[in-house]
Amino acid sequence: MILVNTETIPGYDIVEVKGMAKGNVVRAKHVGKDIVASLRNVVGGEVKEYTEMMTESRQRAMQRMVEDAEKAGANAVVNVRFVTSQVTNGAAELLAYGTAVVAEKK
Repeated sequence: MILVNTETIPGYDIVEVKGMAKGNVVRAKHVGKDIVASLRNVVGGEVKEYTEMMTESRQRAMQRMVEDAEKAGANAVVNVRFVTSQVTNGAAELLAYGTAVVAEKK
C-alpha cells in the first residue's frame, strides 16, 4: 500500500478513485503514566508517556485506514491526514483518512 500526503504519487498514474479510506482509535490515559506525565509538567520537558501513546495511536489508526482502503480494492491512499479530538475528559480520538485510489506505475 502506497501512502502519501500529496494529491499525486510520483511515477504513478491514478487510474481509479475508490473513495475515502479512514481508520480511527480512541485512547484513554493510563493512571500510572498520567501521574508521571503530571510530574514532567511541573519540571518541564517532553512528556514521553503521551508521545508514545500518540505514536501508537497514529500507527493503529493508519493500519485501520489501510485495511479500509484494501477492502475498497485500492493499492494506494493519497492526501493522508490525521485529526485528533477530545472525546471525553481523559480520552482522545485519532483519525487517519485519505482518498483510496488505484495507482499504476507509468
